[in-house]
Amino acid sequence: MNKKELIIISVLTILLAFMDISGLPSALFVNINILDINPIYFTLMINFLFIGLISFFTLKYLCPSWKLGFNKKGIVSGLKKYGLIGIVVGIISGIAFFIGLTLDARPSIWKVLIEGIIYYIGVAIIEELYVRGLLLNLIEKKSYKSKNSSLIAIIVSSVIFGLGHIFGVLGEPMLVIATKVIWTIAMGIYFGAIYKKTNNLWIPIILHFIINICALPYCFTTNTSYPIISLYIILPTYLILGFYSLYIIKKG
Repeated sequence: MNKKELIIISVLTILLAFMDISGLPSALFVNINILDINPIYFTLMINFLFIGLISFFTLKYLCPSWKLGFNKKGIVSGLKKYGLIGIVVGIISGIAFFIGLTLDARPSIWKVLIEGIIYYIGVAIIEELYVRGLLLNLIEKKSYKSKNSSLIAIIVSSVIFGLGHIFGVLGEPMLVIATKVIWTIAMGIYFGAIYKKTNNLWIPIILHFIINICALPYCFTTNTSYPIISLYIILPTYLILGFYSLYIIKKG
């Protein structure tokens, strides 16, 4: 890959991250109010479409040699080999939120489907696209001279992934912010590890979605913060996931 393509991928990665975090440009003109669904979810999902279109045309016409790993082959075998622990982590996280939250709301089925499921399909695809498919591979290519280039790329991209989630918890206590960053870094290491082990981006996308729907209990509560008791369960769970991920990377 030539220098020009690396520059284009670098700019694309930064642009997609900015769009994902800021909600722009959709936040400027999208305000859809339907039933009891929070309008921000429509704004963000439409923004996902913009991100997808920009990515598609950039990769197809400017960087056609960049391989993301959207392969049909190996999905089932990859999930069987590396997916069980991710599914368990998702279940534990969901239980932790059910324990910590007061379920005081009765949402419509559409709110549950859109806020708790469909939205997270978009999150999984978009975040894996630019964090693993673009950023991780970009860092690995930049550090190709190191014999640990894959490990470096996984760690660095995961730290950036974790720090990027600070914006979603601004205003929360420091314990919540620190816990969110740590567990997201651990989750990123897991996704990065299985991506490099399988060379298939669909596998971390699927597992990212499964883990993210642990937030489904928030559809049934008016509480928008993270309960401390939930954090005490989630943090060690993700630390175990992170150490497991480092193990499978070093195992070879």
